[in-house]
Amino acid sequence: MPEWLVLTLAMLAACAVVVIVTLVRHRAAPDDEDTSETPDVIEYMTMWIGVVYAIVLGLAIAGVWEGRSAAEDHVQAEAVALHEISARVRVYPADIRDQIREDVNAYVGQVVHTEWKTMADDGRLTPRGDELFYRIRADVTDYRPRTDFEAQAYQPLLDQVTAADQARSARADSMGATMPGVVWFGLLAGAVITIGMVFALQIRRTVRELVLAGLFSALIAFLLFLIWDFDAPYTRGITASVDPFLNLFPHI
Repeated sequence: MPEWLVLTLAMLAACAVVVIVTLVRHRAAPDDEDTSETPDVIEYMTMWIGVVYAIVLGLAIAGVWEGRSAAEDHVQAEAVALHEISARVRVYPADIRDQIREDVNAYVGQVVHTEWKTMADDGRLTPRGDELFYRIRADVTDYRPRTDFEAQAYQPLLDQVTAADQARSARADSMGATMPGVVWFGLLAGAVITIGMVFALQIRRTVRELVLAGLFSALIAFLLFLIWDFDAPYTRGITASVDPFLNLFPHI
């Protein structure tokens, strides 16, 4: 099911629940119910519950957004390190240089065309990607520099291989969801309590109040969906992109 359809259904469902509960409560209310006044303590509690829940939502959104930004940084770091390897081997003999560049291109092609889809579908890296990266490492580490100029380039190349390996490992670690289950329990329970406090204010069946209550519940549904969508940086709608690889390796 498309992400936009899930979001639309969630927002419509939240609005429908609020409207239906309001209509049922209004019909079941006694004829002599006084809806003109609301105790001050209920207004006070409603205000503070809304404030606290808004803070929690803000922190949750900031947390998942930071995780998504970190995931993009891992992709950028890996692409840059691989590009540096491909560029710095120009000082090596032609056969060694071409072999390393060929293996780098093969690895980038595997990541862009195959591994990225596997990450989105299965939440894991591919064994083929591990194999191709090991081949790059072997190409760089097994070569014995023959001149001082090649020796000066050898250690920086090893550093770039290490940087690419670290970025790949970080990319693997950031594939899963970042929000613990207990946090989701708190977010959903808080949403129910916050929307439920609307009924404590003795909402009536006027068009204005029903519209405002529906929009309020739809907004909370949208924010929860946004947190859920950002929670897995590589597997859901607004995901980290392979653009850093494509920008640095346009021939792939």
